[in-house]
Amino acid sequence: MLRIAPDDTESAVWRRNFVQTYLLRDLGQLQVGDVNPQLMRQLWTMLAHSHGQVLNSASMARSLGVSDHTIRRYVDVLAGTWMVQALQPWFANVKKRQVKRPKVYLADSGVLHSLLMLETATDVERHPILGASWEGFAMQQVIQRLGARPEECFFWSTHAGAQLDLFVVRGNTRLGFDFKRTETPKRTKSMHAARTTLGLDRLDVVYGGRHTWDMGEQTRALPLSRILDDLEPP
Repeated sequence: MLRIAPDDTESAVWRRNFVQTYLLRDLGQLQVGDVNPQLMRQLWTMLAHSHGQVLNSASMARSLGVSDHTIRRYVDVLAGTWMVQALQPWFANVKKRQVKRPKVYLADSGVLHSLLMLETATDVERHPILGASWEGFAMQQVIQRLGARPEECFFWSTHAGAQLDLFVVRGNTRLGFDFKRTETPKRTKSMHAARTTLGLDRLDVVYGGRHTWDMGEQTRALPLSRILDDLEPP
């Protein structure tokens, strides 16, 4: 049953309790193997600070004094229990060097804010995570609307700077999504590169405005608020 917290304070308490319950009870009941709750909490918090970025497991391993293998195993546990979304890179058959490590998003923006100790909307708006938080939330809404499985979802990025935030492949259908927390999105060279290189059927620029409109070149601006109305699953 869905329950809305009456205020920010109760919401913050509930989210902190959720994190503690997951670490101290749920991990054991889920039988995911030997997991140190303290280490998992530290890693989870580090992932919150790098929300939406390419995973650097070697750097995290050095910071936490564990092996790279341990970090990757713990990330797999978080992904397998739906706490994070590990978005895998798409390897297109092109000559450009491409990013080959996953991007990691916390699956729930409320948990993200809790791990960063952001209790109110004002706290979030004043924090550098604001843009990445919005992007991750919008991405989850698109994935849920499409009913896309993890193995259908990718990102694409080259070392030259071309990138696509979300690439959904279902059969012969290829859909691209960019996420822009702005009210005036514009077409970019990166979007053109993604559309032509990946053979997209359509590219949607999910943004913070109110109206859906055609941007040309099989690209449209799609407000986050209109995903349920204007985004049809393939």
